Amino acid sequence: MGRMEKEHDIPMAVRAAYLSMHRQTNAHLARLGITADQFVCLVILAEEDGITQNELVKRAASDPNTVRAMLLLLEKRGLVKRGTHPTDGRARRVTLTGRGREIYSKSMTKLKPVHDRLMAPFPAGQARMLVRYLDRVLKSMTH
Repeated sequence: MGRMEKEHDIPMAVRAAYLSMHRQTNAHLARLGITADQFVCLVILAEEDGITQNELVKRAASDPNTVRAMLLLLEKRGLVKRGTHPTDGRARRVTLTGRGREIYSKSMTKLKPVHDRLMAPFPAGQARMLVRYLDRVLKSMTH
């Protein structure tokens, strides 16, 4: 029988896995001039373009100031555009530009080796189970 889990085992394992994945993602995206965190914004917008900046904050599991800073950099590079929302004048609507879609597509290709390494230890169905477990962690930490 294995040893009893210590109360810091899960947090330390999640942290180590995240940092390793984050470093590898940054290394693969460096040639495209974007960071892993900026890539998250591109992914979210590629999935649903034209969402509000506040919605982007929620989906990125980040804070408003961090997302705003990333969007300013992405906007300066011509990868996203921000404008007023058509039905809510107070909200900022974020869209990918053509160049943003191109960088997103190139990023997906660059990150294939990272994705393959991430998926390698999981037989069919286990990756989906891991996502469910991580979602449980997220929900327990946000309530």
